[in-house]
Amino acid sequence: MSIEINNESGVELDEEDLAALAAHVLAAMEVNPLAELSILAVDEETMTQHHEKWMGEPGPTDVLAFPMDELRPGGGGGARGDSDVPADPALLGDVVLCPQVAAKQATEAGHSTKDELELLTTHGILHLLGYDHAEPEEHKEMFGLQARLLESWRAR
Repeated sequence: MSIEINNESGVELDEEDLAALAAHVLAAMEVNPLAELSILAVDEETMTQHHEKWMGEPGPTDVLAFPMDELRPGGGGGARGDSDVPADPALLGDVVLCPQVAAKQATEAGHSTKDELELLTTHGILHLLGYDHAEPEEHKEMFGLQARLLESWRAR
């Protein structure tokens, strides 16, 4: 698993922890171990620019996901789809985090910024793998899976 982390946020991050979490999530989702993932941490100004440009929404957000290749879970692939069809190793895409927004959300939620960044990283990876939460059933599936992945990560 190739996981590249670039911190351009100006905030100190535990990059080893985020990389280990990402590897845990990708392994649990049976993503091909040769797949590549990029995690980028940016400041609020940069996140605001991305959020406005790509989502048409004002202000910064906590996480954005930019998928690259279609992968399939199960058969060594990685994202949602037909698990009987093997997938070649691929570039999953980019998860973009904003630690400043994560810190605010963590305070509101009553947990640590580290916990919030782990949640957002997991959430972003699930988006890269084809999960969404626009519809109630999708929301239930994605957030249930996210909770199970975080629980297994924290129980190790």
